[in-house]
Amino acid sequence: MMNNKYIRALLVDYGMVFVLIALCILISVLTISDMHPNNPVAAEKLAASLVKEAGSEINVLVVARTNDADKDFAEALKQGLESGGAKVVGVELGDPSSVRARLDLLGQQDERLDFIATHDFSSKWRVLSTESRAEMASLYPALAKVKIAKPPSYRWPTFLTANNLIGILNQNAPIAIMAIGMTLVIITAGIDLSVGSLMALAAVVTATTIESYLGGKDAGGMSVAVAFFIAMGVCALAGVFAGIIVTAFKVPPFVVTLGLMMVARGMSYILAGGADAVKIEAESVGTLYSSSLFGIPSQIVLMVLLFIVAHIVMNHTAFGRYVYAVGGNETAARLSGVPVVTVLIAVYAICGLAAGLAGVLDASHFGTGRPKAGEFYELQVIAAVVVGGTSLMGGEGKIFGTFIGALILGVIQNGLNMAGVDSYSQMVIYGALILVAVLIDQLKKKVVKPASS
Repeated sequence: MMNNKYIRALLVDYGMVFVLIALCILISVLTISDMHPNNPVAAEKLAASLVKEAGSEINVLVVARTNDADKDFAEALKQGLESGGAKVVGVELGDPSSVRARLDLLGQQDERLDFIATHDFSSKWRVLSTESRAEMASLYPALAKVKIAKPPSYRWPTFLTANNLIGILNQNAPIAIMAIGMTLVIITAGIDLSVGSLMALAAVVTATTIESYLGGKDAGGMSVAVAFFIAMGVCALAGVFAGIIVTAFKVPPFVVTLGLMMVARGMSYILAGGADAVKIEAESVGTLYSSSLFGIPSQIVLMVLLFIVAHIVMNHTAFGRYVYAVGGNETAARLSGVPVVTVLIAVYAICGLAAGLAGVLDASHFGTGRPKAGEFYELQVIAAVVVGGTSLMGGEGKIFGTFIGALILGVIQNGLNMAGVDSYSQMVIYGALILVAVLIDQLKKKVVKPASS
């Protein structure tokens, strides 16, 4: 009996973690495919393998494309071969025609060539096919024994590649950040439909402030930072305004934030002078988005730090206890001395501030203030919070749950994108997720919790 109680409690508190793990396993199985490495590590292994198997008395031509990743691959391959004693007769960064020209030149110079070292993509060029090499061997004796060497392929889920996992986190960081503020609002039994529009407003305010008041193209890092803080401040004030209307005039949060959503979106278009994005000429605006810490994009680092801070605040401070108390029973909280009005205004201000930060990140990402930014993001933000276990009735919810909810949505979106599902169908799925999550929340209250008590 006691074991059943613990199992039910585990499912209530961490059920969505198991859902996330199950989704990752399912998508991983469905996306298993051949992987063809073309990174510096693969290049170093290929160089070591060539020297070990063929000896150091070999002549090698390194072939790759002109993109940055291929340049790194070619450089690592060249260094690895030369450090092993092999002779690199050339590094050809180009296309099939340039490779053919280089091979013709080597043949005319009667330069013996033993291997063409490349990666899987370039190895499939017709110029490197068996037939083409046989043709060149008939023309140039020095190329008679040339072989193709490339890193070995292996099977692995596309979903579990490092680039894809980082991409999921980076792409969903703005939604997850806004979901932190939304969690606080929903725990107080409120709702904020304005987050997507406030995100757009922050992006446009950032752009117009830099271009019109802080030097435009000549704006430095400090000026850009000032514009960021102004944009976030505007959104925080919008949240304060919403909180005051909700508390002072007892207007339902749904109505207040619906109106604020329309006002913020309209102001975005007015400031931008239409639907076109406002271009930011200052080069330093992209630093916030493009910077990284130990190879991890700054958006992800910022998101994780904010979740940690929010978790500490909600679980280990008086303010966090006040938020839960207001959502559980506002009247009882007021009679217990909780500053209900202050708490409600604060949570809407925090939600607005989070939306402002998301808008600043959007401006840094695209280098523009997009009045269309954040369209329908409120749906995804609410879905992340509700899927994470926060009750729309108020009084229940965890920051960790919201983090898991945001990851679940990101994983689902990534899986749908891999499957080629269009954005409109994805909206249907997000809406269905909210409905399912609400039903699960009600079932937990009626079935699971009574059984575990």
